Amino acid sequence: MQTLLDFQNRAIRLSDERQQHILEHPEMEGLEAEIRRTLSKPEIVRRSKSDVTVILYYRYYTDTLVGEKWLCVVVKLLLDDAFVLTAYLTDKPKQGESLL
Repeated sequence: MQTLLDFQNRAIRLSDERQQHILEHPEMEGLEAEIRRTLSKPEIVRRSKSDVTVILYYRYYTDTLVGEKWLCVVVKLLLDDAFVLTAYLTDKPKQGESLL
């Protein structure tokens, strides 16, 4: 398990199981460092519209295996814990309350 820091210096857990799940998707190959960078230096941060405890961190990358995409790192933020649920590439950020 890794502990990553977000742009607010908040500790976020990335379990080995979640990392393995993320990297099972071929387009995510080689993006481990970008997951860390997206959390620490996001361009957009939004609260999920469907779950107020979920935060979406976005950063735009021009050279992924599938072209220009936003990397979204999905974090569950609880009072005493924060952990990565998943991460994926997308064409555009989801709607939601802007936090950055």
